[in-house]
Amino acid sequence: MGERGEALSVGERQLVALARAYVADPDLLVLDEATSAVDPATEVRLQRTLDAVTRGRTTLAIAHRLSTAQAADEVIVVDRGRIVQRGPHDELVRDTDSVYALLYASWLEQTR
Repeated sequence: MGERGEALSVGERQLVALARAYVADPDLLVLDEATSAVDPATEVRLQRTLDAVTRGRTTLAIAHRLSTAQAADEVIVVDRGRIVQRGPHDELVRDTDSVYALLYASWLEQTR
């Protein structure tokens, strides 16, 4: 693994960090861009791990990737430093002219 995990890939380091969080069993878990630096295949693995690690605890996930936001109970959309929307994913995408819905539509288009 090397000193401080230097021989691990970014995705492997993130999986180790999530495993450490799982073992520590905190009441509150703060995730800052947990899937930002990984490829799509690793993101899927991380998302499965995130589902297990976050189950049953309060989790604040800061994310630009909409796949992370989709899984949240509540999404808070910040635009230019202000909260412009908040609610569950399904509700936020219904308003097709909203910031979140436009971002989501763009993301869907890119993943096709």
